[in-house]
Amino acid sequence: MKLFLLTLLAGWLPRVAITQDFQAQREKMVLKQIAQRGISNKRVLTAMKKVERHRFVPLDITDHAYDDVAQAIGEGQTISQPYVVAFMTDALNIQPDDKVLEIGTGSGYQAAVLAELGKEVYTIEINTVLSARAEAVLKSLHYKNIYQRTGDGYLGWPEAAPFDAITVTCSPSKIPQPLIDQLKDGGRMIIPVDEGDQFLILLTKKKGKLIKEKILPVIFVPMHDNKGKKY
Repeated sequence: MKLFLLTLLAGWLPRVAITQDFQAQREKMVLKQIAQRGISNKRVLTAMKKVERHRFVPLDITDHAYDDVAQAIGEGQTISQPYVVAFMTDALNIQPDDKVLEIGTGSGYQAAVLAELGKEVYTIEINTVLSARAEAVLKSLHYKNIYQRTGDGYLGWPEAAPFDAITVTCSPSKIPQPLIDQLKDGGRMIIPVDEGDQFLILLTKKKGKLIKEKILPVIFVPMHDNKGKKY
């Protein structure tokens, strides 16, 4: 298993010799790309400054890890633009005791940001290669409050429910009912829904009813099942 992971991660895990330079890049990223665009939550800004984004991208693009764009991470997937990660995280208003569900682990970057803010993070990735990479990176960073599985995110993680917050980083054509069911009353969900045009939808669950708000036009990869069929 160790040999498999080393082979899988060859050319992936970045060097750590120039961390000090990356710290300066993170500071600039948070100031220019996030704070100056209206994100003022100090806990979110602190988490974005702390989490080492360059560790979650392939080695050959570490110099661009803090650029103001999404970056390819292989398997046809991307790590979201830093502002989008911060925006989605801020919208959830995560508290220190919150249990958070993430659908679409991808690189593992947003899971790490969420783990800086909440008590527990449960994250699901359908792609086995990305799931293994993210697991290795998160373990190398010694996160103890992130629980990860490979599987179909549409179904959520029922045995760990209910969740105070749910974030979805792939786009279905409608909001999955299992995720609605697993959201705690008073909880919030942010999800990109593709109804012809794709928008981030913020949902708040109150007394079993959903309050929905369209908040940002976005482009996320489609949500699909294990056979590649789009939801």
